[in-house]
Amino acid sequence: MIRAVRALPIASARRTTIVSNAFIYTLLLLGTAFSIGPFLWTVSGSLMTDIEVQAYPPKLFPAKPQWHNYVQVWQEVPFGRWLMNSSVVVVLAVLGTTLSASLVAYSFARMRYPGRDLLFMVTLSTMMLPVEVTLIPTYLLFRELRWLDTLKPLIVPSFFGGGAFNIFLMRQFLLAIPRELDEAAIVDGANSWRIFWQILMPLCKPALATLAVIGFIGHWNNFMGPLIFINTVEKFTVAVGVRFFQLGSIPGILTKDHLLLAASVMVTAPCLVLFFMAQKYFVQGIVMTGIKG
Repeated sequence: MIRAVRALPIASARRTTIVSNAFIYTLLLLGTAFSIGPFLWTVSGSLMTDIEVQAYPPKLFPAKPQWHNYVQVWQEVPFGRWLMNSSVVVVLAVLGTTLSASLVAYSFARMRYPGRDLLFMVTLSTMMLPVEVTLIPTYLLFRELRWLDTLKPLIVPSFFGGGAFNIFLMRQFLLAIPRELDEAAIVDGANSWRIFWQILMPLCKPALATLAVIGFIGHWNNFMGPLIFINTVEKFTVAVGVRFFQLGSIPGILTKDHLLLAASVMVTAPCLVLFFMAQKYFVQGIVMTGIKG
């Protein structure tokens, strides 16, 4: 009798746990479907005809996959040239962002000098400044430098600090690394540059991977910069180039939604591949930046 009484609360607790887990997993599945649904429809729509894309109610799958949509994207516009421009911008800009943000963060995290904390607060305060506020002065500066209609405005600024968020991310990660490593290196005769390059940077691989992923996605999808600073079609990046598939942008083509979806899939693919390849370091870098303030 006593065993039966004790078994009732245990069975009830198990049922409660099963119901709770089922509810949680249902919410997760619904959230996943809600998040990934538009992308899956984009992939499906990229294989449809334009009539199928515009059909109502919307079709989930193409009647016959139109693989030539992807080929037509390359034939109608200089898509390969746009990919090359975006690749050049992304590689150089990410390199500049990672290097300069690491150097500035090393200064804020490891060196002691008057006004260091004040400079760091001023740097962080720039995150509250909208890009639109500095757009006109930046445009005038690049005009005086004769950089308009070139890729320089999209690359060179990355080598001057790398952005407040990137500096903050690297600084927090560097603060989590024991200072005893620096002191031991100094005893062995290492200077500040050698400590930074040979000791701290190898330990900062998760943070560097995080900066690279965030920087890649940001520069790859940057729309405002190329739109404002570049005028020649051959110098566009893919973020601006895909707008050519809007109605009337391409001579002789009145419908474009299927091509727009195909181009969008090709533009999105590098970001997805990079994220999944660097996911381990990306998550580790985000988690470890908050260990020590």
